[in-house]
Amino acid sequence: MGGRQVSTGAADWRGRRVTVAGLGVSGVPAARVLSGLGARVTVVDDGTDERARARAAELEAEDVTVRLGDGDTLPEGTELVVTAPGWRPDKPLFAAAGAAGVPVWGDVELAWRLRGLDGREPAPWLAVTGTNGKTTTVRMLASVLEAAGLRTAAVGNIGVSLLDAVLGDEQYDVLAVELSSYQLHWAPSVRAHSAAVLNLAPDHLDWHGSMEAYAADKGRIYEGATVACVYNASEKATEDLVRAADVEEGCRAIGFTLGTPGPSQLGVVDDLLVDRAFVPNRRKQAQELARVCDVDPPVPHNIANALAAAALARAFGVEPAAVREGLRAFRPDAHRMAHVAQVAGVAYVDDSKATNTHAAHASLAAYDPVVWIAGGLAKGAVFEELVAESAKRLRGAVLIGADRGLIREALARHAPQVPVVDLDRTDTGAMAAAVREAARLARPGDTVLLAPACASMDMFTDYNKRGDAFADAVRALAAGDA
Repeated sequence: MGGRQVSTGAADWRGRRVTVAGLGVSGVPAARVLSGLGARVTVVDDGTDERARARAAELEAEDVTVRLGDGDTLPEGTELVVTAPGWRPDKPLFAAAGAAGVPVWGDVELAWRLRGLDGREPAPWLAVTGTNGKTTTVRMLASVLEAAGLRTAAVGNIGVSLLDAVLGDEQYDVLAVELSSYQLHWAPSVRAHSAAVLNLAPDHLDWHGSMEAYAADKGRIYEGATVACVYNASEKATEDLVRAADVEEGCRAIGFTLGTPGPSQLGVVDDLLVDRAFVPNRRKQAQELARVCDVDPPVPHNIANALAAAALARAFGVEPAAVREGLRAFRPDAHRMAHVAQVAGVAYVDDSKATNTHAAHASLAAYDPVVWIAGGLAKGAVFEELVAESAKRLRGAVLIGADRGLIREALARHAPQVPVVDLDRTDTGAMAAAVREAARLARPGDTVLLAPACASMDMFTDYNKRGDAFADAVRALAAGDA
């Protein structure tokens, strides 16, 4: 990511040879923006399917060169590579760029460099990363900022393009920015007003190469922070990232905890979310921000998300009343701890977004007893710790998907008393069968919980479709049609 410098004033882009790696949701906007600035843009992509050809045709009509089926070769004369965040760093394209001294940026880095291009004062970034909870926390933060009367948007790895946010007509006071480890890897210059790492657990190790490399990329979010580095006081690894970061003079380390907060922390006292960080005397004072019941849903890991969002908002000067109002107004996205129905005294909860073991552990910890529906694509995950720590909560388990055997083996070792239904099928209709089997195992007062701990692509397009299938099956059960 080093190499020769690239200027970023509007005039400096004219005639520049820029290669955009990836013809997807970040690559296409990047190509259009750069072409609009006068750069000579070539897009490279491994794909050759109908969708790739259609996107290529659109860009070629806008004077962008597109090379399909060859994402590994660096076009001659390239002065800058702008990559989609998901492209692995060991791609030959990047090795070639490094050998030629050509810098590599992600779309987030490009957006950061183009801030203020129209002469407006750039909006500060409040940035969030972590293995789980990023989207929820960023949307909570945006809700709090809006409650404070600030012009804001939830952007980044959340579906809203940062390029649109920094170059569009809308003028923002502050941006709530979700950043993935992929995006941070390719964003060497981003400097947030304040930043948070919510948690760290093994994920995407095939992409990063090791847990150390994954954590280091997450830790980039703290580099150059000016006001606050927010960390999870229950996870030393996040605090270690703060200690290792090179921040602006005066930037503070702010912890959040589900227990009673110490000085420079936010936490929980009885049923209150309280602040002992942004008060005149943090050794002797605590400021009430909200009640636990103001958070939807009020389960432990979501309370932690709310505290992190509150810490970032308070770092930006938001008053306590706006924190409460914003948290009360927030509603979680679909498939995140969503209560679908109560059937015969049993609650059915859709947490299809729990696509890794860390997320599933947080979900399981919120209910007791649980009939657990799990399985899918493991992505190299190990389930021993998850099962061992959740065993006492389990009434039963129903397993689906390609890698369900890994969970079944962990259950046999660490929860042999738990009845397990192993559905040997990966078709989409398996979800209806899983819900019927879970209903058979459940008793009144139990929760049937879809928290797969796995990716969905072996059976479904994405976790949304998987959650929809669960909800449809539950509604059929409630109607007596199952």
